[in-house]
Amino acid sequence: MPEHDSVTRDLRRSPGDRRMKAILVLVATLAFVASPYFSAGFSGFDPEAFPIPQISPPIQPAGYAFAIWGLIYLWLILHAGFGLLRRADDPAWDAGRWPLFVSLGVGSGWIAVANTDPVWATMLIWVMLLGALAALFLTPARPPARDRWLAQAPLAIYAGWLSAASWVSVGLLLAGYGLTGERAAALVVLPLAVGFTLVIQARLPRAPEYGLTVIWALAAIAQANLGTDLLLAALASLGALAIAALLMRSLRPASGA
Repeated sequence: MPEHDSVTRDLRRSPGDRRMKAILVLVATLAFVASPYFSAGFSGFDPEAFPIPQISPPIQPAGYAFAIWGLIYLWLILHAGFGLLRRADDPAWDAGRWPLFVSLGVGSGWIAVANTDPVWATMLIWVMLLGALAALFLTPARPPARDRWLAQAPLAIYAGWLSAASWVSVGLLLAGYGLTGERAAALVVLPLAVGFTLVIQARLPRAPEYGLTVIWALAAIAQANLGTDLLLAALASLGALAIAALLMRSLRPASGA
């Protein structure tokens, strides 16, 4: 009965309401993508912003990993533009627009906060993550997966990177505020990040891009520690392999169907 009521409410929602939400998502996306150009940019938290400076912390991915933002920005623009121009009135596209708008709206001001206050930035990135995950869960896979690469996939990689970045931020706070050492922070956070990802990915087998993006981040953490801390490099690598194993298991039935 609740599901029926939800469908009824959705059908009664006017096309104008959906179109306005699609416009808001596009505006928030453009503001989010443009935000680095209206600030000093962001290449990681200022090491001196912490009581204990975080210079090359082991939880930090290798620099090349951040290149994924180019793909995320482009794909989110395509998502928002296509959603407005071709799917503004589509209930499936409309379902996750409010949480996505919140995530991108917070994200448009995130760099300015992150350049001054890592504590607030960490809290805000978790808000961004929760909004992105809500949007992803609310965006259904539509048989026969019509629009999948523009509706679901961009949200999946966006949420995947935010998952990794949120846990990295937690690790930086733990070490930066003296709650643990830098190595201990990485040893604590890496299993939590992997466990979090496995739980989400297990509930979203239709969105393997989510887990693949976290694997990308974990591989970069392993790379950053390869020459200095083999245990951390191995732990990050094992986490990536665990996520990959879950992805392969979830995709196997589809390939055999």
